[in-house]
This record gives sequence, C-alpha cells and structure tokens, in this order.
Amino acid sequence: MAQKKYTVADTGPRIDEFLKNVFQLAGFQLAFTVAEGETPHPDFENPDLMVRFTGADVDLLLANKAELLLALEQLTMEAIGMAPEEHSRICFDANDRRILRIEELRMSAQAASERVKKSRQPFHFSPMNSRERRILHLALRDETDVRSESVGEGPIRQVVIVPAEMKTLPEPVIPPKPRPELDATGGRPGFRDRGRGGRDGDRRGGPSRGGPRGPRRDHR
Repeated sequence: MAQKKYTVADTGPRIDEFLKNVFQLAGFQLAFTVAEGETPHPDFENPDLMVRFTGADVDLLLANKAELLLALEQLTMEAIGMAPEEHSRICFDANDRRILRIEELRMSAQAASERVKKSRQPFHFSPMNSRERRILHLALRDETDVRSESVGEGPIRQVVIVPAEMKTLPEPVIPPKPRPELDATGGRPGFRDRGRGGRDGDRRGGPSRGGPRGPRRDHR
C-alpha cells in the first residue's frame, strides 16, 4: 500500500488556516509559504511539503534551539490529523535552520559514536522530537561496532548510543529542572538571603543587631 502523499493543493489550505488563526491569536508578525518539499539531504529527509517562515518575529521561532518553531510544527501536524509516523512528510523552516540542524545532528552522531567505541559506555542525547531522533538513527545506520536506540517516553524520549553487543539498554537520563530566575538583587524571587544572619535582620524579621537607632556600619 502506497504511503499517503501530502500536496500543496490538498494540505496547504489546512495548514494555512491553522497557522493564520494561531498568529492572529498570538500576535505574531510572521508570514509563511507552503511549497513542495526540497531534499538537500535526501538520505535524511524527503518531506512532501516545506513551510518557510519570514517576518519580524522569525527570531522568536528560532530562539532556544528553535523550540517555538518545533512546537508550532508539532501542533500543526496534530491539528490537520497527521499520524505520528508521517510527521517527517512536512517540514517547518526559517533562515535555512533545517539544513544546518541536519548537519549538526549528523556530526554529533558521528562524534558520539567514536566516543562510545573508545569508552564502551552508553552515550545519551538530550530529548528530541521523533524527526530529529530519526536523523540520528540514519546517521549511524551503517555502524557495526555501535548501535542507536530510543529510550524513554513522551517529552524525555531520547536517543542512546550503545556498544553493539550491549543487550540491556540503559534508562533514559532525565534532564535537570531549570533553575529559578534571579531577581534584580541576584536572589531568588520570594526568598530572602538567610545566610547572612543579622546583616539583613534576624530570621524572625526583627531589627538587626545594634537596634534601630544609629546608622549601620559597613564592615567590608
């Protein structure tokens, strides 16, 4: 049975409607075009459709390793009812980020492979979406001393490279939670500096040692 083909005529209007609604609600200053897919890296990707973005807010799409661009891509595919195994058939891009990312993943896969060959220890990549995991797997498909596997579920699903003879896969590595943002004074919002004793008042909130009268002396 032939795989479903996504075309500009059939799928383009549905993508267009969804994205315009999102941009209007979010206030994004973005334009986009839906065109037949390009294959600069045919060994890794052969999308049916390419959605390219331009406009004042392109930098927002590409910030934090294109987090917003990838999220928008995922939401669009869900909105038009694409099956997970077909997600590689539509690709979102801006400023040729996709081409650069494929090359980055390919080189990272090769470097990690060499590391595992020498150490004989597993190497975990950070969690990625299914498309980027697929690129890592394809980059290593001809290796005989190591192999790549996907471990974990949902948002922590990630690629791990292991020695070819390893039978039991390691557990996924759970990324650390982001640290709280610092306030203007360098401390955590809502927290006082409790490690300085009486300098900022005692821990019960009373006046500092020396009483309320007279100026405090700076002993630095």
